[in-house]
Amino acid sequence: MTLRNIAIIAHVDHGKTTLVDVLLRQSGTFRVNEKVAERAMDSNDIERERGITILAKCTSVMWDDTRINIVDTPGHADFGGEVERILSMVDGALLLVDASEGPMPQTKFVLGKALALGLRPIVVINKVDKVEQRAYEVQNEVFDLFAALGANEKQLDFPTVFASAKQGWAAETPDEPGPDMAPLFERIVAHVAEPTVQPDQPFRMLTTTMEFDPYLGRLLTGRIESGSIRPNAQIKAMHRDGTDIERARVSKVLAYRGLDRTPLEVAYAGDIVAIAGFSVATVADTICAPEVTEAIDSTPIDPSTIAVTFSVNDSPLAGREGSKVTSRMIRDRLFREAEGNVAIRVRETEDKDAYEVAGRGELQLAVLIETLRREGFEMSISRPRVLMRSDPDTGQRQEPIDEVVVDVDEEFSGAVIEAVTQRKGELLEMRPAGAGKTRLVFHAPARGLIGYHGDFMTATRGTGIMNRVFHGYAPYKGPIPGRRVGVLVSMEQGEAMAYALQNLEDRGPLMVGPGDKVYSGMILGEHNKGRDLEVNPLKAKQLTNFRASGKDDAIDLTPPIRMTLERAIPYIEDDELVEVTPKSIRLRKRYLDPHERKRMSRRAAAESA
Repeated sequence: MTLRNIAIIAHVDHGKTTLVDVLLRQSGTFRVNEKVAERAMDSNDIERERGITILAKCTSVMWDDTRINIVDTPGHADFGGEVERILSMVDGALLLVDASEGPMPQTKFVLGKALALGLRPIVVINKVDKVEQRAYEVQNEVFDLFAALGANEKQLDFPTVFASAKQGWAAETPDEPGPDMAPLFERIVAHVAEPTVQPDQPFRMLTTTMEFDPYLGRLLTGRIESGSIRPNAQIKAMHRDGTDIERARVSKVLAYRGLDRTPLEVAYAGDIVAIAGFSVATVADTICAPEVTEAIDSTPIDPSTIAVTFSVNDSPLAGREGSKVTSRMIRDRLFREAEGNVAIRVRETEDKDAYEVAGRGELQLAVLIETLRREGFEMSISRPRVLMRSDPDTGQRQEPIDEVVVDVDEEFSGAVIEAVTQRKGELLEMRPAGAGKTRLVFHAPARGLIGYHGDFMTATRGTGIMNRVFHGYAPYKGPIPGRRVGVLVSMEQGEAMAYALQNLEDRGPLMVGPGDKVYSGMILGEHNKGRDLEVNPLKAKQLTNFRASGKDDAIDLTPPIRMTLERAIPYIEDDELVEVTPKSIRLRKRYLDPHERKRMSRRAAAESA
């Protein structure tokens, strides 16, 4: 039996997980009558709801006498930390590109990583069944991208397969649909090299992903570089600098067979396996035989560019919905997350009840917050801030810059250019993208894009597509205007009254409805003017003996704006927090007492003067 290890890399929503589903079915991994969930590889609830892949996952299929280990990687730039590690344990890659959208920012991001590692990708132009497909044009665009990223001659001579994962076929040309995925399987076996390993050397494996199992503890996954491993073997873990971390006995060796993990009596060099038995070793550590002295080189991870502060929920409504509310519980959970997810960093702040979590972007941090929320945690979350750095040579202050690619209807391009330019973005390219769309490419400060996605969708009436990826650092570009409106702040605690809310509607859109619990310092809605306004949401109608026609008509309120995590976190200002509980998302002032708010506001104004 021969072995092939491949990763599927692509931009978000270009069909990676659907393609894996088809390969699993057509390879005979599932019985003909077996019921399998759509997008079987997206096992996480949040992945299914959002329709994106967040965690890299392994599976394997048999084609003739070849076992193909397949890794489905995330397509969103915020989860790029997963992509970089996965590519280090495979020998080939399928680069999946949409036949109408063509190469997108994340395509460029992951392809650059793959080429730097010396991989020779197979290009799969997917969704050729679309009416607006332009498969050959996209093939040329992919070639140009390879060349722009410095591909060598062997990498430039890439094979192309045209496919419709949705319809379950692949072919050598887009014009003649095939009966199945056989051309793709055959191309993988012929083009991807067998793992380059050392079967006669002592056991060594680089940990690329880690997860927790309630029965087995830490499961460390990677590709065996040399030797073999059996359960009960005595091995050790080494840090990337070569220092020993711990010694352990292997309790389980698990291999990926279809969607299941199967225990093995022995695993050999080249296979991708999960090993249980360690309690300290984590991602990027080398697991090896006791006599090994040199660690395996691990790929450096791109820096975190954005950070938020997680703190204890100290609102008057704290502890009513969640079971995990103490700073110790929040601390332990965040540090455990950082162990397995090298794309985030956690550090304690001067305030012992608060922790700074740094990551790649708003979506990554929002997913982490949503995960904790579903586990029963209550927290207060600060406004995101970007992480500056000093230039290593000049000491000049620098900020992270994102490359932003926007596809919009031609009529909205002017509004988007104006908005991004106001946020200190620079327009690099503007060209037709087909089907009445215009493609815009910007370099913009990451801090200028915080909270822009909602405004972008409004400006383009929901038809625009915006993608961004970390580009590099550049000198600080100066102040960027923030939120232009103030907020309505409650001065009382209790349940909001319909009569009071009716009188507040003229002031601006509301975020609470009748009967919602409110407290002093909680944000009730927007104030149309650029300053905050304290209001009383509990004010009831005064009872009198006077009755007149029309006086007691039913109160008719506009439905309140219900904030989602992605919308709430970038919406708030520096003096505000998002209160996150298992059932509620509330916006509040950092200081609930109005006198303390005024005192801290004066102090901040004095410090900035």
